[in-house]
Amino acid sequence: LLEEGMIENAREMGAYFLTNLSAIKAPHIKSVRGRGLMLAVEMTDDVGGARKYCEQLMAQGLLCKETHKHVIRLAPPLVISERDLADALILMERLLTELEWS
Repeated sequence: LLEEGMIENAREMGAYFLTNLSAIKAPHIKSVRGRGLMLAVEMTDDVGGARKYCEQLMAQGLLCKETHKHVIRLAPPLVISERDLADALILMERLLTELEWS
């Protein structure tokens, strides 16, 4: 029963997270994709890689991993709440839309 709850939560929260990540309007986001809670934000080549974004997010308490140089991979716990994802979305949007990189 617990396993079924985690699977359903991953499906619901993944859809919520993907929808809201996709709504972030930033010129250097190439695509947002994923399934369940395994999501990826692909950055354009001109940003110089995703690592600096991942490091900034980590400094603010959001763990993610750069993959294939230009992809921010997100894989939150299967039991994550909508509130926690809303907080993560605030950090992601701020980073992806407000910070200027030289």
